Amino acid sequence: MGGADALNDAVSSVQDRTLADFDPLKKPKRNKYALACALLASMTSVLLGYDIGVMTGASIYIKEDLKINDTEVEILIGCISVYCLIGSALAGRTSDWIGRRYTIVMAGAIFFVGALLMGFATNYAFLMVGRFVAGIGVGYALMIAPVYTAEVSPASMRGFLTSFPEVFIDSGVCLGYVANYVFSNLPLDLGWRLMLGIGAIPSVFIAIGVLTMPESPRWLVMQGRLGDAKRVLDKTSDTVEEAQLRLVDIKEAAGIPQDQNDEIVQVQKQSHGEGVWKEMLLRPTPVVRHIVIAGVGILFLQQASGVDTVVLYAPRIFEKAGITSTNGTLLATIAVGFTKTIFVLVSTFMLDKIGRRPLLLSSVGGMTLAFAALGFSLTIDDEKVTWAIGLAIASVLAVVAFFSMGLGPIAWVYSSEIFPLRLRAQGMSMGVAANRFTSGVLSMTFISLYQAITIGGAFFLFAGIAMLSWMFFFFCLPETHGRTLEDMEGLFGNMVQCRPIIMEKKKNETGVRQSLLS
Repeated sequence: MGGADALNDAVSSVQDRTLADFDPLKKPKRNKYALACALLASMTSVLLGYDIGVMTGASIYIKEDLKINDTEVEILIGCISVYCLIGSALAGRTSDWIGRRYTIVMAGAIFFVGALLMGFATNYAFLMVGRFVAGIGVGYALMIAPVYTAEVSPASMRGFLTSFPEVFIDSGVCLGYVANYVFSNLPLDLGWRLMLGIGAIPSVFIAIGVLTMPESPRWLVMQGRLGDAKRVLDKTSDTVEEAQLRLVDIKEAAGIPQDQNDEIVQVQKQSHGEGVWKEMLLRPTPVVRHIVIAGVGILFLQQASGVDTVVLYAPRIFEKAGITSTNGTLLATIAVGFTKTIFVLVSTFMLDKIGRRPLLLSSVGGMTLAFAALGFSLTIDDEKVTWAIGLAIASVLAVVAFFSMGLGPIAWVYSSEIFPLRLRAQGMSMGVAANRFTSGVLSMTFISLYQAITIGGAFFLFAGIAMLSWMFFFFCLPETHGRTLEDMEGLFGNMVQCRPIIMEKKKNETGVRQSLLS
């Protein structure tokens, strides 16, 4: 009878409560410690953004001062993306070896040296050496920032925090554009050197700040340092219960028995990345194959859409549209930077509310239309009329706005969260390599491309690529909103993901509520 009475009391207690008491979507308080860690780690991405933005305007003055041709300008602008391949390829193994935190410090140190070399460059060859060193540092930063942020973030705000690298890339682009304008009136041989060299300053403060961060709890578990991992999880989780569940999941992913509670344990599995390439490329399971295609594919298509050509060659595009003064093109370019920075906040605050797929598909659809409009505005060969100039400017702003509100940040969020723990560092390394290689190829060939098929034709081509990207995202990328990192593998394996998004979301919410009620 006592058991029956207790059961009746429990049922009565449940009936007296409202659905809101069981609602898992109720917003928790922001974890300020996790927020601070994500901010510090993501700030390394400002290095790439600044380099992209500042080289856009600096190349105008470098061409005049060093007497280089258009082909050399193409190589100068785009080569850093290719050099990133080396940094991103090394970063995966490095971060598994020395940890995520010290890899971020290394990224800042390498970029610092590269920025100084560029600032003191006396000729084109010297400048290219600086670009090479800076590119390696940027490659390290691009790969490690989203990995660390995803691993330290609680599930409730992972999308919000993991979008920070793109926020800082866009902020860096904007700062680079402003630096172009501020230093443009200095003597020719001094202005561009200050534009490039001043990028060394933020890398110092970033490296110092990162040393105050904790190590990634997932990397600590991979090294058998369970006590350290638990302490980090306690600080970066919304509740004590969540910290315990995260530790259980990470231990399972690392192959550590759940009854192992020592401060330090011996990890028998590969903990420095051995065998990862074989599992990803040579003998992948259907699930791993799908994850690799999705993770690398979204980073590849982020750049294949051609957005970097708009950002890097904005002054030339505005010149082709009909803006003739240098100050006019630089001011219009600053507008591009501000637009890119402002609209990235849309995804930052919406990713954990509506999910990845709706924002991603809306973003790429808008980019397709904006590229087509830009191509149309630039096909008018007669003397430029006001409406054509206005359409070109509006189209460029629309391209970067749609990119920043979806494809830009979501590519980093999505790719950093779907790889299993054992594959994450080197999986992201491969994705970043594809991303930077594609960006480098397009950046170093854009002038030649538009000279071959006209500048309007080039943007019609990018509109077509964006349309194909939309189809890939719709059919191949499942929604990951609200899932823990260790739960991701269950979403993959079926390459066609065309289930209704809203119905699937409601089904997942209902299942969670029912499990709580039971």
